[in-house]
Amino acid sequence: MAINDLPILSALRTKMQWHQERQRVLAENVSNANTPNFRPTDLVEPKFDNKGANVGGAMGSLAMMRTSATHMSVSGGGQSFRGDGGKSGFLTKPAGNSVNLEDQMLKVSANQMDYAAATSLYTRSLGLLKTAIGRR
Repeated sequence: MAINDLPILSALRTKMQWHQERQRVLAENVSNANTPNFRPTDLVEPKFDNKGANVGGAMGSLAMMRTSATHMSVSGGGQSFRGDGGKSGFLTKPAGNSVNLEDQMLKVSANQMDYAAATSLYTRSLGLLKTAIGRR
């Protein structure tokens, strides 16, 4: 089993990627604070089960699609990706009609601290694995 296949490392890596993308979205919100009719957005946080697998399916999954009239329809409608064509791999949600700079800066600060925590956990997990295999 490769180290990249471990569920905890995969979950931490996904979480770090989410924080990086969220930082980009929040920075975009702040930079467009004076743009008329701009609606700030935020990312939907990925959910993980107790084994570290992504439950929400936002990363790397496709929405269900009705290809025949005899198929069952998708309840609640499909989840749509942001206007970037889904390149980021995370879903976004509208946050309101105008940008509140204080809220956005608090989100940026919290996001930075959460990213640092995830990075620290990832680094420590790799260190434990290296110790376990005798490379440290």
